[in-house]
Amino acid sequence: MDYFLIITAVVLMVAGLAGCFLPAVPGPPLGFAGLILAHLSRFVEFEIVTLVVLGILTLAVLVLDYLVPAWGTKKFGGTKYGTAGSIIGLIIGTFFLSIGPLGLVGIIGGAFAGAYVGEIIGSRNGRNALRAAFGSFIGFLAGTVMKVALVVAMIVVMISALI
Repeated sequence: MDYFLIITAVVLMVAGLAGCFLPAVPGPPLGFAGLILAHLSRFVEFEIVTLVVLGILTLAVLVLDYLVPAWGTKKFGGTKYGTAGSIIGLIIGTFFLSIGPLGLVGIIGGAFAGAYVGEIIGSRNGRNALRAAFGSFIGFLAGTVMKVALVVAMIVVMISALI
């Protein structure tokens, strides 16, 4: 049973890392689930503080992944229309446009298009709307970097515990 737990934990960690880039795959939660399974085996024992901190970081990154594109929109001069559009576009892109091999384009494009459309609705000109949409894209990239950093940290923690 312990070998099954470790193998499943490794699979979840790899899936978690892939999920940082693949649409509709929750990368950090999968990585955290891998840590929990590894902890349940006799081969690995984490401090409870480590698991709690990584669990809190997983929840934080999960929430921030939706908020950071909106923050990027606002930082690049977007209004509340562009910020709201970015969030709506990201949700639509995640759930409706993320199917198939071009899924990542759906997520990025959803946030970008949402910010752009929101700014146009808010009576901004095309140039300002495009700048705000670019901020949404930068925010999306920042969210991806956060997810990758967290899952890589989880992998390092697990490998350190196994050795």
